[in-house]
Amino acid sequence: MPSDAVLYQAAALCLTRPDDDLRARLPLLREAAPQLREFADHAALTPAAELAAHYARVFDSRHSLYLSRWRTDEVPDATHDPDGTDDPDGTDGTDDPSLTRYAARYLAHGLEFAGAEPPDFLPAVLELAARTGETGLLTDHRAGLERLRARLTAFGTPYASVLDAVCAALPVGPTGPTGPTDPVGPLRPLSEEGPPAPRRSPGARE
Repeated sequence: MPSDAVLYQAAALCLTRPDDDLRARLPLLREAAPQLREFADHAALTPAAELAAHYARVFDSRHSLYLSRWRTDEVPDATHDPDGTDDPDGTDGTDDPSLTRYAARYLAHGLEFAGAEPPDFLPAVLELAARTGETGLLTDHRAGLERLRARLTAFGTPYASVLDAVCAALPVGPTGPTGPTDPVGPLRPLSEEGPPAPRRSPGARE
């Protein structure tokens, strides 16, 4: 994989709810994506339950990982939800009709989004970029990603360093495909028969 593809794949793993798979891959992730070492070191030293609780606390409605929530006219705002329990508009952010636009990007590369999360989930979009070279969804939301990065920095979480790396790696403009790589995560080739094997982002496996 090109270096940016490795970074996108590793960042996708870091931004997914932490579990044993993440912890097992941290040494490889740290070596393959040096930009993420700050987060990798934090995750390695933090007890599993504490890291999971921190993830849940950080990625509430004010720091949403759903890209459709970061459109210019709908920026998540803590003033709508001071205790962080609901989305700003009172929904979970998954019923937006514009989500078909995201799903169409996967289909355009012969991939089917098969994850439990909606297709605008940032880790899934990062996987798409890593596997196909398609960074259009990321660059389309550059301003929103920068706002998310700024909010995470102000919040004082190590997850801010992951957004720092992602934003720094984004190309100046949208890019097209460079060809698919090995199927991972919630994506699978449309021609694949049967349910996909439950796999996580490989991150630094390559």
